[in-house]
Amino acid sequence: MTETISSIRSLLKQIDDIFDVRLLKWRADSRIGVQTALKSWDKHYAKLRQQEEAFQGRFSFERHYWDQGVTYIAGIDEVGRGPLAGPVIAAAVILPSDFHHIDVIDSKQLSAKKREMLYHIIIEQAISIGVGIVDAATIDDINIYQAAKLAMTKAVKDLAPEPEVLLIDAMSLDIPITQESLIKGDALSNSIGAASIIAKVTRDRLMTEYSVMYPGYGFANNAGYGTKEHLDGLKKRGITPIHRQSFQPVHDQL
Repeated sequence: MTETISSIRSLLKQIDDIFDVRLLKWRADSRIGVQTALKSWDKHYAKLRQQEEAFQGRFSFERHYWDQGVTYIAGIDEVGRGPLAGPVIAAAVILPSDFHHIDVIDSKQLSAKKREMLYHIIIEQAISIGVGIVDAATIDDINIYQAAKLAMTKAVKDLAPEPEVLLIDAMSLDIPITQESLIKGDALSNSIGAASIIAKVTRDRLMTEYSVMYPGYGFANNAGYGTKEHLDGLKKRGITPIHRQSFQPVHDQL
C-alpha cells in the first residue's frame, strides 16, 4: 500500500539520521509532494548539522581542559552594566562534559521564551551554578566595572564544588584559580553562554518583581534600561531605591 504524502511528512519529522533507509525509498517516489517534503527535510537537517558543529566548536576551550583531566570548568558572565536601575548580576556555571543542548549560546541571541526554556535545562543538568548580585548603592560606591567584577567573584564563590578553571567573558578576577578571559566569550564558550542565560533570566525576573514594587517605570519591559517609558517615569515620579544615582540622567533628578 502506497504511503500518503501526509503520513510521509509526519514520519519525516521523526527522522534525524540521513542514512535512514526510508529516505532512500522516498527519494525514488515521483510525487511532487513527497519531493517537496524531502527538500524541506534536507534543509532542516543541514541547519541542524550546522548548529551541531557550532555547538561542538563552542566546547573547544572546555575540551582543552577536559582532555587534561580537569573536570570543574566554570563559565562566568554578567548582565546589567548599562541599565539606570537595578543590580548587576553575574552567574557561574559548571557544565558536565556530556551536556548537549545546541541552542545554548549568548543570551542576547535568544528570545525570552527560549532563554526560559534553556534556564530550566541548565538548572537541572549543570554540575553547579553560582549567582552573584551587586545592588545599585554598591554600584554607585565602587563604579560599574568594579561592581561587575564583584558580582562575578561572588558567583564563583557560590559554586560547589570549587572550579579548577574559569572561563570569563572579557574580564579577569582576583581569584587564585586558573582563568581565561575571552572577548565575546558568551558566543565562544557554551559554559559562558549558559552563565549568560542564568544571569539574564535571574535579572529579568528580579526586574519584573521591581516593576510591581515601583510601578510607572516599565521595569518589567525595559529591565531598567533608559527607555522612553522609564525616562518619563523618572520625570514624573523621581528616583527609587534601586536607581543608580551615579548614572545620568538619574543623577539629574537628585
